[in-house]
Amino acid sequence: MSSGLYSTKSKDYDQHFDRTQVSPYGDTMNDGQVQLSFTLPIKDDDRGVEAAKQLAIKMGITAPLIAAHIPLDEEFTNYVVYGAVSHTVNLDEIKVEVIEQTVLSMPETDDFIRERIGRKIVVVGASTGSDAHTVGIDAIMNMKGYAGHFGLERYDMVEAYNLGSQVPNEEFIEEALKLKADVLLVSQTVTQKDVHVQNMTELVELLEAKGLRNQFILIAGGPRISNDLAKEIGFDGGFGPGKYADDVATFFCNAILDRNLA
Repeated sequence: MSSGLYSTKSKDYDQHFDRTQVSPYGDTMNDGQVQLSFTLPIKDDDRGVEAAKQLAIKMGITAPLIAAHIPLDEEFTNYVVYGAVSHTVNLDEIKVEVIEQTVLSMPETDDFIRERIGRKIVVVGASTGSDAHTVGIDAIMNMKGYAGHFGLERYDMVEAYNLGSQVPNEEFIEEALKLKADVLLVSQTVTQKDVHVQNMTELVELLEAKGLRNQFILIAGGPRISNDLAKEIGFDGGFGPGKYADDVATFFCNAILDRNLA
């Protein structure tokens, strides 16, 4: 049931809306309505509100409404803006390398490893470089997992080693060799000034310099990580928000077979 004029599953919808040319959706399909927020280094006054409005117009937002302006300090103000964009995106022109796989549950993954690989898979993970955040790597590796998805430590056929945070790339590689790892999981949460890209690139370069790159399945994860970005840097795959141990385990099981690392 839908309270709108057109249901997204109805024939009327298909007849009236182009699925390839899309724009943001608010009250009416493709009306372009958006909400955004930003902070400016200016006082919370009428001039600041006008500055925020003009900036929104330069962004391509028509009839912007400054819904809220919140002083953060005497010289800094956060603005919440409503408005509409006139631009559309052509989905047919977007090319993204996505990970297409049928995600296995924990028991299915254990059975897959027993039957297809025949030994336990050793996974070593860490928040590498200067990154001190462990929420991401813990969600994938710790036994309790996250959001009802158990972590790799609970898998019968996975030996999971969580090295924690702020692990230098050199030390990460050394530990991986000691533990005879099959899979390296790198969690990157801090992204200011693209430090995550720099750190991931350094890891790949170190592995290549040591002649070890092809010895491991290399996977990255984090809020600003995409599969495209990870592949571009030299990783085997990348996972962003909304992915769990199930997704990662399914991926590295298939990758191990594809690379003949079993």
